[in-house]
Amino acid sequence: MNTELWCDPEAMRFKTISEFKDSLRRGGEIVIEWNGNTYGIFNNGQKFFIVTPSIHTTFFDTPDELLEYRIGDERLRDIITQVDVNDRAL
Repeated sequence: MNTELWCDPEAMRFKTISEFKDSLRRGGEIVIEWNGNTYGIFNNGQKFFIVTPSIHTTFFDTPDELLEYRIGDERLRDIITQVDVNDRAL
């Protein structure tokens, strides 16, 4: 028997920057997609970090610093409510 889980993409999407920061501060492991690329965003208890498609990892002290990270020509802060969220703790 196969079990298929499904979640409404809109339910996964971050509605506000505050919602994103709260999820990240509580240890949320977040996987987003933007322009066909997948990124992992994590909190290891000491630092916040993002893992890019090339497996490059960049660390930050605060969620606000992480939100200044540039994905292409855009800051994460400017696109976080528009990205496709593939996985996150709700």
